[in-house]
Amino acid sequence: MSPRPTSSLTLSAARALLGVAPGAGERELRAAYREAAKRAHPDRPGGDAALFREVLAAYRLLQDQPPPRAIHFPPACTTPAAEVVQQAILEIDVATAVSGGSMDLAIDGRQLRLKLPPGLRVDDKVRVDGVTFVVRHQGAREALIRGDDLWLTGKIDKRVLAEGGRVEVDTALGPRLAWISTKAASRGLVRLPGQGLPPRGPHAAGDLFLRLEAVTSSAESAARSLLKRFAAAWAA
Repeated sequence: MSPRPTSSLTLSAARALLGVAPGAGERELRAAYREAAKRAHPDRPGGDAALFREVLAAYRLLQDQPPPRAIHFPPACTTPAAEVVQQAILEIDVATAVSGGSMDLAIDGRQLRLKLPPGLRVDDKVRVDGVTFVVRHQGAREALIRGDDLWLTGKIDKRVLAEGGRVEVDTALGPRLAWISTKAASRGLVRLPGQGLPPRGPHAAGDLFLRLEAVTSSAESAARSLLKRFAAAWAA
């Protein structure tokens, strides 16, 4: 049997990609993989071959991890027990992970308001009134977080993409300025260093990867308009 290909994915990034918690069992892992692979399959509308390969690599990486060891608790003692801290999963969208915000949640009949800082990563913890919330990311093809990096699908006019230069690209998180080179236009991907998740704790700022999706627009690009005006002035 040939060895499995190596992957640069970290365990944390692999869990985030499949949406599973540390220690997930084989059944839960398999179900999460099937769902993620179905969404990313290139034969489906909105699918992405590169993302599909990442999903497969994440599944194989987590499959190779040893099963979680059983936790043995010490016998009860007469000293006062420490305060029991309740734990819950907190799912946030990509925009909240990038910019932070506030959320109102109901838990055990209580209304809690969470103030979330920018740059929350998977497995980060937010504590409020004795409840510890463990962060998970909700992602889609148009906006996805992988580790510290942010992946956005940007729509750009075909003519503007062909001309390149410094352009404004529409994304699910608003417009982003990017320099489109001939090489970036041909491969449909631009990397913007330091524009991913903002720095937080031990984490440095991540990078932004813009997938360029060419669209047809009736509007004329700024570069083409300027060229036409120049040609008309020269002819006069």
